[in-house]
Amino acid sequence: MNRRWLGLAAIPVAFLGYFFVYPVASILVEAATGEGGLTFLLRPASAATMWFTIWQATVSTLLTLVAALPLTWVVSNFDFPGRRWVMAVVTVPFVLPTVVVASAFIALDMRDSITAILLAHVFFNVSVVVRTVSTVWGRLDRTPIEAARTLGASPLAAFRTVTFPLLAPSVAAASSIVFLLSFTSFGVVLLLGGLRYRTIEVEIYQRVTTFLDLPAAGALALVQLVGITVVMTVYARLQERRSRRMRLQAESVVLRPPHGRERAIVSSIVLVSLALVLTPPAVLVARSLRSGGAGWRFLADPGPLALDPLAAVSYSLRAAAIAAVLAIVVGVTAAFVVARTAGGWGRWLDVVLMLPLGTSAVTIGLGFLVALDSPVDLRTSPAIVPIAHALVAVPFVVRAVLPTIRSIRTVLRDAAAVLGASPARVWRTVDLPLVSRAVAVAGGFAAAVSLGEFGATAFIVRPSTQTIPTLIFRLLGRPGAVTFSGAMAMAVILMVLVAGLVMSLDRLRAGDLGSF
Repeated sequence: MNRRWLGLAAIPVAFLGYFFVYPVASILVEAATGEGGLTFLLRPASAATMWFTIWQATVSTLLTLVAALPLTWVVSNFDFPGRRWVMAVVTVPFVLPTVVVASAFIALDMRDSITAILLAHVFFNVSVVVRTVSTVWGRLDRTPIEAARTLGASPLAAFRTVTFPLLAPSVAAASSIVFLLSFTSFGVVLLLGGLRYRTIEVEIYQRVTTFLDLPAAGALALVQLVGITVVMTVYARLQERRSRRMRLQAESVVLRPPHGRERAIVSSIVLVSLALVLTPPAVLVARSLRSGGAGWRFLADPGPLALDPLAAVSYSLRAAAIAAVLAIVVGVTAAFVVARTAGGWGRWLDVVLMLPLGTSAVTIGLGFLVALDSPVDLRTSPAIVPIAHALVAVPFVVRAVLPTIRSIRTVLRDAAAVLGASPARVWRTVDLPLVSRAVAVAGGFAAAVSLGEFGATAFIVRPSTQTIPTLIFRLLGRPGAVTFSGAMAMAVILMVLVAGLVMSLDRLRAGDLGSF
């Protein structure tokens, strides 16, 4: 690696080192050396929490597969009017913040029950299965399937013996993502589970905020890190064993219009799926408008309560802008280093950059709380919230920008250099115009992540740095119909902000070389 790239690498390495590696290492030290940390794991209550975390994640994954596979079959095999619109609508729940999803189910009068938690996870994760599996299923070569049918296999037998083995890697990928999201679920369980149901994430939060027991919280965070590592390792091995070469075709060749009874089946599956996806947000909007819009009036004038909804909206937007800038600076710099560095160093940096994505946001927030008191105490600084959000968003920025950087032909840079352009000018005149669209998309996505982030923010938020998700949580914890309607109204605001931003990004991504 030459000195120029080594100098650029210092930016992401320093950022990740101080704001990720150091806090996580501090948690591990706290768990190992703090009084009662590791012994807390031996208590029956701790074992029950760990078991519930694994159980609910497993059941959530199975229910998500059951709910998503029929629609996945439809969009992967049939071309029908509104297919792209259906795919877009089904994706909306996944980009919604967890606080909004939980608020939607609270609006349905589903609270303090395991059913609410499981259904919320299904609602949130259906698009993961649909998007991941349909990418392969919708492009499978139908020749082997047709050959099996010609030899007398029934449609079910052909699916079991030919189609499913080819889809197994993508189903495993989707299942592992859904399991990890459910395993590390925080906002959904905290808001819908009450005090009866606690995952490791919620127990960490309770240990810190209620009992001030940092050693026990650190020990639980260690268990969660181990669990995440095990799941990712198992998934990688399954992918390696089950992956196989296959012939893929264009969707336009594979998809066909439904015929005969297929029309009724396709219509039924699409309508039921859309109803399940659209009902919670619709009820959320309706509940915010009850009592003549009292919730919206409350946001404008909260009365004697020490809450300022408008300030929370303003701060969330500012924090999202700052987080987006930080994530772009760190992520784009890192992407250029990875793309321009040959050998193990670049691959190592690429792996390290993805670690925050596989780490619980609650663990990151707890690490900030434990570690960032020296040499400068950032725990009370307004800057800590956008820094935490940027840390969570950096992996998305890298993944969005890296394919575009790698696609730039070296001959363009060489031609500019031959004509006398300095390295800085080559970057400004060649690289920057080609990656600008991908950078804009990455920045917008980082802002969307920041607007909805709740896990890490719950630990580091202060009265002067309330965000929309944390204010919704506070409002839901207060008695009264007006404050409840106010929470619903705030959730609607957050839903509109995030959904509008993501829809704008979809337009901006059109024709872009990069992809998420």
